[in-house]
Amino acid sequence: MKAKKLDVSKIDIGISEKDRAAIAAGLSKLLADSFTLYLMTHNFHWNVTGPMFNTLHTMFMDQYTEQWNALDIIAERIRALGVVAPGSYEEYEKLTTIPAVKSRPKALEMVALLVSAQEATARTAREMLPLADKANDQPTMDLLTQRLDVHEKTAWMLRSLLEE
Repeated sequence: MKAKKLDVSKIDIGISEKDRAAIAAGLSKLLADSFTLYLMTHNFHWNVTGPMFNTLHTMFMDQYTEQWNALDIIAERIRALGVVAPGSYEEYEKLTTIPAVKSRPKALEMVALLVSAQEATARTAREMLPLADKANDQPTMDLLTQRLDVHEKTAWMLRSLLEE
């Protein structure tokens, strides 16, 4: 008897195509926010000046490095769900919730902008949790929980620099 050929072109991971598409759409927004936050943080790392230069320069480097590594994790989850991950400035600009910084802010303004961007990214991740939970998508829930922890903790640390 001839063995039946497997159809590997269809994704059958226990999450419906509709739910996979919706989750991937939300993760695409998270990817756009994460990339925008990465770029903002790296820009501030390059351009920070003033008495807090060394502290902020180093802190921003740690943050953009963490953010850079997260981009791959988010994009690969989108791909695992069977959807093409967005990857252009144009796509990110349409999807992000973080406004572009069009000026050269002073050091503490940079910190305040990063607090806002970290919190926006956390909100985007949090909005996805009910959908991932409903679809029984534990890998996405785990990714979202990890991202929430990073963004909330980073926002707290940055905000602490702004207190008198």
